[in-house]
Amino acid sequence: MVKNLVIAALSIALLVLIGLVLRKPAPVPEPVVKVATPDPVPAPPVEPESLKPEPDPVPAPDPRLVAIEAALDAGEAMPGMQGAVLGFCLIGPDGETLYERRGDLAQIPASSLKTLTTATALEVLGPEFRFQTRLGVSAPAEGAPKAQADLILVGGGDPMLSYADLEAWAKGLAEAGVTTIPGRVLGDGRFFTGSVFADFWNWGDIGNGYGSPVSGLNLEHNRFTAIFAPGVKEGDPTEFLGALPEIPGVAFWNETTTAAEGTGDGVVIHGGERTGVMHFRGTVPMGGEFNATGAVPDPERFAAHHLRLVLLASGIVVSGEAHGAGELFLKGEPVPAIADELLVHDSPPLLEIVQSIHATSDNHETECLYRMLGVRAAMPSEEVVRRHWEQRGLDLAGLRLVDGSGLSRADHLTPRMLARLQHLAANGPAGEAYVNSLLATAGGAIRFKAGAMSAVRSYAGLVETNQGRLAFSLMMNHYADGGEVNEIQGAVFDALLGEAKEEEKAEEAASVGEAPVEE
Repeated sequence: MVKNLVIAALSIALLVLIGLVLRKPAPVPEPVVKVATPDPVPAPPVEPESLKPEPDPVPAPDPRLVAIEAALDAGEAMPGMQGAVLGFCLIGPDGETLYERRGDLAQIPASSLKTLTTATALEVLGPEFRFQTRLGVSAPAEGAPKAQADLILVGGGDPMLSYADLEAWAKGLAEAGVTTIPGRVLGDGRFFTGSVFADFWNWGDIGNGYGSPVSGLNLEHNRFTAIFAPGVKEGDPTEFLGALPEIPGVAFWNETTTAAEGTGDGVVIHGGERTGVMHFRGTVPMGGEFNATGAVPDPERFAAHHLRLVLLASGIVVSGEAHGAGELFLKGEPVPAIADELLVHDSPPLLEIVQSIHATSDNHETECLYRMLGVRAAMPSEEVVRRHWEQRGLDLAGLRLVDGSGLSRADHLTPRMLARLQHLAANGPAGEAYVNSLLATAGGAIRFKAGAMSAVRSYAGLVETNQGRLAFSLMMNHYADGGEVNEIQGAVFDALLGEAKEEEKAEEAASVGEAPVEE
């Protein structure tokens, strides 16, 4: 009984304790600090491998540029090119540089420099520009009768004046009733001032035909032909048979000797401005009479002398002698001016002269254009050229210009400038006239001007391609083997032709029933 009471009491106590525990207040929870988090960025959908775009393909190298580089590499590896300088530049249709090698290294250009003069003349003077030569009579000296007036030929720089022109004038005067020239016949070439030879022309150039003088009055390019008879064996002295046409006031000193047949022109003529003696040195090949071309030392007197001769041949009596203005100046005599003009003779249009220059590489014609640029602008010719092309956007770094023809070795420019000149000229105001005046090869696909002198070779021009007209220059200086240079030029021209060359090969193969071989 007692045991039961104890158990009951313990149970009641346990229930009371549990109740107290349940009635205890619950702890207050700490506040929760919420941190802002960015919304999750959804991952891009994963495309199946088959739908992923292919990467842009790497463009294949231009076959033309690859071929050019290979030609230049092969050229530089030739034995005769060791120590030489080879430069090249190729300009695209929009003026962009497509490829160059030593494009900024100045070299001697030789006659490719002529394109700088001809392109400038076409743009500054214009394709229709003409030089003028005047013929007239002077006023008689004070107190003298009018019949003593001189006949005066005043040049205007025309490089194309010919004997045929003088003969036509004499015939016209005779038909007009002129029977007598009572005074002298005078030639005045003071239109161009300074020396008749460009600065830095070599002593070995200025007596030879290709280095003929440049006067305001020129006749037949101021050249003559020296005629020689070789000896009977090598080493024998030659005989000088004379000069055609006649050169007034000049004696000839012949020191040439005989060389083996087929050795070519070994004659070097040493002259000088208004010299009275010209020297012939070098060799004349066996095989009959041989001709060499020389330079007239006094163009004014030469022209006056031959005008007098054609007047006499036309039946007109000429009382006085022929003289040049420089000759009178040296004697202290005044040079009379034209009082009554008889005629004005126009040269061919400038474009025809440019075409002649590009075809024959004539230094005399080019220098007349170059000097005329200076006369018309009343400033040095070099300054005219520089100002014009600077305004046209041509970078002239590396340019040294001492003549207009490139005969001087003191001229130099860069392949980059020479190529960019071709681009600007072809796209300039006289563009098509300039392009069509250049020599053509490969059926007209390439038009160019070449230059050559001892250990100097250059080429500048344009090539027609499927991508448009490209401008190029190739320059080589200080080489030892001209034959190797010819190979380099041929390889570079083939590479420039590119697809046109391949089409030509395909046509040749088709003509013999063969398929073209892929290389």
